[in-house]
Amino acid sequence: MILFATHFAKHSTIRIEELGFLLVAAAGALLVFSAVTPLTRRVGQLLAGLALAVAGILLIVALHYGTI
Repeated sequence: MILFATHFAKHSTIRIEELGFLLVAAAGALLVFSAVTPLTRRVGQLLAGLALAVAGILLIVALHYGTI
């Protein structure tokens, strides 16, 4: 069972947002890499989509529960 805190400190909010944006950057790099090499096209797009989904969830949680 996943338990979310109802309030994050400012430092934790910043770290969660940084992790979310890092995942967005990694997803972009995966999309570029999968466009260049045809052998990893499907796997790269799958991982990039998964990274974007996780990043979106992290950013929503950080913005909703975080203190800026």
